[in-house]
Amino acid sequence: MGVIDADLQHPPELLLKLWGEIVRGGDLAVASRHVEGGGVSDWSPIRRFLSRGAQTLGLVILPEVIGRVSDPMSGYFMVRRPSIAGRTLSPVGYKILIEVIARGRVPWIGEVGYVFQERQEGESKVTSKQYIDYLRHLVRLRFSLGPIARFFRFGLVGFSGVFVNMAVLYLMRSQGLGVTTSVAISGELGIINNFLWNDFWTFGDIARRQPGKRQRLRRLLKFNIVCLAGLALNILIVNFLFNILGINVYVANLMAIIVVTVWNFWLNLKLSWRVTDVD
Repeated sequence: MGVIDADLQHPPELLLKLWGEIVRGGDLAVASRHVEGGGVSDWSPIRRFLSRGAQTLGLVILPEVIGRVSDPMSGYFMVRRPSIAGRTLSPVGYKILIEVIARGRVPWIGEVGYVFQERQEGESKVTSKQYIDYLRHLVRLRFSLGPIARFFRFGLVGFSGVFVNMAVLYLMRSQGLGVTTSVAISGELGIINNFLWNDFWTFGDIARRQPGKRQRLRRLLKFNIVCLAGLALNILIVNFLFNILGINVYVANLMAIIVVTVWNFWLNLKLSWRVTDVD
């Protein structure tokens, strides 16, 4: 199946070359303005700058996707149906190619050069809204792909847990509860907050494969154990950096938080959210 603009900016005769890449074994064939034989007709310097700038931004945010092709902004391509069958594609805006590369099964990508022509019919879709949609698309993919995306979500959830912890601690202390009791209650509620968000969002795809109440309770218990182990590790690191190496206590605590966050993420991925039995 293929995608091509209907305004003749994409030369239809190139379809045969794209099909040739598919016949050779390609999973995806892309018409590119940035390989041999490619180019643009009469673009202004500003439009060239914006196009290249958008691609550079994509390489910063989503390098493993944008970096796979020379022209990720292309709207002219052909893809094998099995490469996207069963995959949910939901692009923001009209840069469908990025979604296909990110979510499809496309190990082999072929590129064919072409010269982007001036529009013969209709009006341009390019507005400031399209650039905003493109940025939203990149960010959404960044937070939905691979272990890096999980880690970002895990970190955001942990950040929300800090606010829950501090808010509950303030309420407990304002009601006259002792320090130990207040810290214990606020800490556990912060852990529960983090677990619920991680179970729904960070590791939601795994959790949905184990939907039973018993499995969820088991994950919560494991998450508690991992968090408590992380707290103990945090204390050890801070004491080592502060008392042995003489590092400022706040800097030492920040360094410990970074190490423990990675530690908690890795352990929870391996222990709390792994596929076991299902009801």
